[in-house]
Amino acid sequence: MAKNPETMHVAIIPDGNRRWAKARAWHPWQGHEKAVENFRTITDWCQADPRIGVLTVWCFSTENWKRDPKEVSKLMTLLENYIQKERPTLQKKGIRLLHSGRTDRIPPSLAKLIEEVCVETAHFTEFSLHLAIDYGGKDEIIRGLAKVNNPIASEQELRALLDHPELPDLDLIIRTSGEQRTSNFFLWQAAYAEWVFLDKFFPDFTTDDLRQAVDGFTKRSRRFGG
Repeated sequence: MAKNPETMHVAIIPDGNRRWAKARAWHPWQGHEKAVENFRTITDWCQADPRIGVLTVWCFSTENWKRDPKEVSKLMTLLENYIQKERPTLQKKGIRLLHSGRTDRIPPSLAKLIEEVCVETAHFTEFSLHLAIDYGGKDEIIRGLAKVNNPIASEQELRALLDHPELPDLDLIIRTSGEQRTSNFFLWQAAYAEWVFLDKFFPDFTTDDLRQAVDGFTKRSRRFGG
């Protein structure tokens, strides 16, 4: 059954993984491991909900390189293992994989895997899983502007230079862990997004939390400045 073309673009900033692990006296990457376990459940829920057409997850920011190299290495391995494991599932369920962010600084094997799976799933149109890896909103705009020599004369021209101009702007952004800031997240696409800030850490985030956020969004009145 085809989804309504007016489906929502939902994004999640899965914050609090390290603090969740620290509270248990675990290594930071063990919090990331628990977070990755959440990805499939959340993706499945979003794909099954006829209101949602795109799910964006911020996996690693351009600023996250400041973290301990051992933690970064573990996180990159986790992401690569996750995408490799989900590769046949994406095909089976008809999920298109998309990536925003840089590919020159992540491990070459991860960059190659992302490219392959994005190509393999490019023909799916009903639901997209959009992973932001080594992504920053400012960086995306700078990379886009570097593609042209002439002045940008319109919003449409600038939008065409972004990583995925074909995607609709963000409708709903959910950030876990109690942090209440935008943190350089899709600055252009989030211009009129609605935000939900949750106090719980992402490893404790459930589909019930997601449902409440989506249900709440549908009751909001969006005026877009009008």
